Amino acid sequence: MPRFFSSLIFACGAGLTACSQEKLPEHTLVLQDHRFTPSEITIPAGSKVRIVIDNRDDSSEEFDSDSLGREKVVPGKSSGAVVIGPLKPGRYPFMGEFHAQTAQGAVIVQ
Repeated sequence: MPRFFSSLIFACGAGLTACSQEKLPEHTLVLQDHRFTPSEITIPAGSKVRIVIDNRDDSSEEFDSDSLGREKVVPGKSSGAVVIGPLKPGRYPFMGEFHAQTAQGAVIVQ
């Protein structure tokens, strides 16, 4: 019986390692002067992607999207990331919660 449990633990651990090392397609949003560049990114339907937010401003910003179901506070002069998807085709707006007038964009899924 102990051999079964050690094999099960090894199999579970190997599976977690493989999942954590999965390389997702990556898109970078640069936040500077309270604006996202690019303001739109296009991704394929049905796929997962990692969005890196490179905040070059001195102040913090919160990447916020109700339609994507994601929020991420990124301190000034640092970066953070969110994983989105898989998504159906459509337009998914996002904004910078702390500077909503200027920090706006969208993920276009095709």
